[in-house]
Amino acid sequence: MELLQMSTPELEAYLRELAQENPLVELEYAGPEPDSSQEEELLHRLRWLEDNDHQNRYLHQVWEEDLDPRVWVGGAGGLEETLYRFLARQLDRLDLEEEESHPVLYLAACLDENGYFRLDLEELSRQSGLPLPRLERALALLRSLEPAGVGAADLAQCLELQLRRIHEEGPALAIVRDHLEALARNELQAIADALSVPLSMVQQAHALIRQLEPRPGAVFQTPGHVPYLLPDVFVTEEAGQLLVGGRGRERPPFRIDPYYQRLMVQQSDPEVTEYLTPKLRQAEEVLWAVSQRESALLRCAQAIVGQQDAFFRQGPQALAPLPLEELAQTLELSPEDTRRVLREKHLQCSWGVFPLEYFVQEAPAYQQGHSIQGGGL
Repeated sequence: MELLQMSTPELEAYLRELAQENPLVELEYAGPEPDSSQEEELLHRLRWLEDNDHQNRYLHQVWEEDLDPRVWVGGAGGLEETLYRFLARQLDRLDLEEEESHPVLYLAACLDENGYFRLDLEELSRQSGLPLPRLERALALLRSLEPAGVGAADLAQCLELQLRRIHEEGPALAIVRDHLEALARNELQAIADALSVPLSMVQQAHALIRQLEPRPGAVFQTPGHVPYLLPDVFVTEEAGQLLVGGRGRERPPFRIDPYYQRLMVQQSDPEVTEYLTPKLRQAEEVLWAVSQRESALLRCAQAIVGQQDAFFRQGPQALAPLPLEELAQTLELSPEDTRRVLREKHLQCSWGVFPLEYFVQEAPAYQQGHSIQGGGL
């Protein structure tokens, strides 16, 4: 149960600590190499994810093409990736006339460190000599670029731009426009009353909003030091079928050291046997528990994909209700154990990286036990 609820970093730290205490635990074992067909299948899935990642598609494309090492030289006085350079390369690929691209670049240079545009367009028009209509068109174009939300005037608009990018049509839009302060105070029932929608719909919208990036320019502030989240499972699509895979070899490998296994068989010293026997039992139990953890995690991800098929094909606006009890019943686990499986585990699909808990949502009250037409987030 302890290993089941661990996040992947927590598990890695636990195994490293175990290896220091138990001589039979060997982490540096690479294991047998997978055959070429397994490697090719894994590469195929990763390439599909990269090609179909709606959240980061342009980032993948630019980073693959921009292999000039000078771009990534960090440190004082060195060159580094910046939001301005990132936006400029996107404009370059649009093959715009200079009179169209120039005002966009001008506005890009005015963005703050978070990627917001907080200046007055009329004042900029007077200072630059650029006609106000040209600047307005330029700002609209700037806001259509990656990362989603760039060029927004404030947090509400930043979140709205991101929601519109994924074609969200539910109450999340109304919440970010008119109820952000209430959302920050966690006044979900008051929001539901104001919007005349069930509380569960506001909870769904809240979960979606939490996945958005409030500072789209922040990723460019500290190149090389941005934390990167490694998902535990990933979902790809092949021939119309959704496939679930695990990280596998990225976790610290773990086996029972064969030297100590042979030593237990070959020696006859009772003190050595007394010392090694509980160590062997501990290593075998942990190895089994890690295997059970991975099996439960994959089964959970597969069950979620089976229940949330529309989400993975259409996007976050198609997220369906999935009560914890229903998922637990599918997995033949208790709700408490199911929570342990979900805790701090992440899934990567073509729409981005999501906590597994994101997919477990209660149905709106009016949907429980009733058949309705339309509605939903």
